[in-house]
Amino acid sequence: MGWLSKEKPLVGLDIGSHAIKLVELSLRKGKYRMEKFAIAFLPPGAVVDGVIMEHAQVADAIKKLFQSRKIKTRDVAISMSGPSVMVRILHVPLMTNDELEDQIEFEVEQYIPFDLDEVIWDFHVLREDGVDAEGESQMAVLLVAAKIDIWESRTSVVKDAGLNPVVMDVDVFAIENMYGINYDESPDEITALVNVGASYVNIRILHPKPNVLPDGASVFTRDVLIGGSRYIEMLKQELGLSDEDAEATIRGLSVEAVQPGVDVILESINGEITAEVIRSFDFFRSAMEGAEREEIKKVLLSGGGAKIVGLHQMLSEQLGIEVELANPFRQIDLADKVYTREALVELAPLAAVGIGLATRMVGDR
Repeated sequence: MGWLSKEKPLVGLDIGSHAIKLVELSLRKGKYRMEKFAIAFLPPGAVVDGVIMEHAQVADAIKKLFQSRKIKTRDVAISMSGPSVMVRILHVPLMTNDELEDQIEFEVEQYIPFDLDEVIWDFHVLREDGVDAEGESQMAVLLVAAKIDIWESRTSVVKDAGLNPVVMDVDVFAIENMYGINYDESPDEITALVNVGASYVNIRILHPKPNVLPDGASVFTRDVLIGGSRYIEMLKQELGLSDEDAEATIRGLSVEAVQPGVDVILESINGEITAEVIRSFDFFRSAMEGAEREEIKKVLLSGGGAKIVGLHQMLSEQLGIEVELANPFRQIDLADKVYTREALVELAPLAAVGIGLATRMVGDR
């Protein structure tokens, strides 16, 4: 099963800590069309910080989601994120594929902060035209590794739902794919993709110029262990709200049980997330080579937490940059009769990872 995995489309299946999102796309004459979209919300505790705790419940939810939308395709693309996943760009001397296999295994031992028998890994050659300080030819290789137990729990729950997990992706890569098919990339703008999920904030900063970071990359990636679940837990703990009332509160809905103190809690956690985004931007700026220290010009905010009350505004004010809510359906034609275009605008932040996964094809690496 390819990590970084074109002929047959896959169904994108985003298994989050709060909900499962399903997306089926078709590609006709270079234009994507959404055939099916569906969401199933999970009970609290079914998936915690990306770890599947209630295997049977999650498998059943996936199975019912496919049955409810009458989806015949069994091949799916799924993804992971968080501290159990590591993404790194390596630079090695130019070599054959067989030599590279051996070299990458050696590199994994050096860079992966886990025992080798605890991880599964894959790699993809980014460039073969590099040159090191001594003028020797070298290649840039993307290395992705993850804890086997997390990988196995995700693939097995999908198999138990009667599906075939063909591609395992990383959330930030899926979000970048979503961005690529919906937005025109400016040759002069640095763009930050900020995805606020239930458990993690995924940050992906894209620079239009190659080789702007010391490792020869033009992208910066960071996962932060904070997300929408933090709001829910704090509202329950501090104010005694139920899961349902806490969920409604962070979305700005009127709830009778809401007490004084909600605004303070929301502002506090909004501040935590904003501080982590600012810290990530500072890391990126400090890592850029001297002549390339341009400013981030655009921020796209996605994920289930994108519409949490006050977060969008605080990010924009603190960053001093216009923050736009991402629309994963922006350049996609609509074939699904269940949803209107207006309804999809409301659900759009939830669909970023799923849309990116649904662009993958059988045979992708």
